[in-house]
Amino acid sequence: MSSVLFLFLSHLGIGIAGTLLLVGDTAGVKFFRFNTGLASALLLSALAFWPENSFGEMTGVTFWTLALVTAAVVIYWSTVGRVLSGLRPVLLWTAAIGGVGALAAQGHALWAADMGPWPVLTIASFLSSAALLGGTCTAMILGHWYLVLPSMDVSLLQSVVKFHIASTLLRIAVVAMVVWVALTMWESPSGAGYARYIWSLDGVFLWQRVLFGLLGPVVLAFLTWETAKIRSTQSATGILYVDFFTVMVGEILAKYLLLSTRVPV
Repeated sequence: MSSVLFLFLSHLGIGIAGTLLLVGDTAGVKFFRFNTGLASALLLSALAFWPENSFGEMTGVTFWTLALVTAAVVIYWSTVGRVLSGLRPVLLWTAAIGGVGALAAQGHALWAADMGPWPVLTIASFLSSAALLGGTCTAMILGHWYLVLPSMDVSLLQSVVKFHIASTLLRIAVVAMVVWVALTMWESPSGAGYARYIWSLDGVFLWQRVLFGLLGPVVLAFLTWETAKIRSTQSATGILYVDFFTVMVGEILAKYLLLSTRVPV
């Protein structure tokens, strides 16, 4: 369970930090302080759930890359609106680039001795997961922020929602590729293939992951876009609350399935 929490919390924290680059300064200092504070809490919690035995030879790399991201986000949160204003973009870019490195290190570490396609697919899965989680959460909070700053241009929300739609479609594409490879390569300890697993009782978790984490978000993301186009920010925010919940459920199930079946859906 600690490994599931570690992966989920670190991917959400990295995703939030990265997607803040999409939001203009007109959202205000408090918006960035709130989001970087949230990302800091998530990343620090992820480090607290560090599952050392799950990352084999890459333990040092995975830990220190994530620690770098956490430090950059914490420094940003502690200085935003106070000091080091010129360094804040550098800190966000450090967090975003370091986050990509941390996700790649995690994905590689889980398959350090495997020379097949799984390390690449796992890294792609982790990157798309962080993008989906971060885009959904940032869009939801930004939509809510229109209650704080009603004068904000609706184009801010529209740009983040566009990213959310793109990240959802990317996540679906990655999962589809993973399932296709699993159907040709994966075997359970009993020797059964992935097709049999999908239609077994254990496969219910995969179907829940697809329903809540992929089909639900793609429908809700396009509904959010339609409401954002007509500048109905309150309606868009309401949809995003539901959207974020379904994404969280889907991604937690994805982490569980990765660790239980070794398939990075």
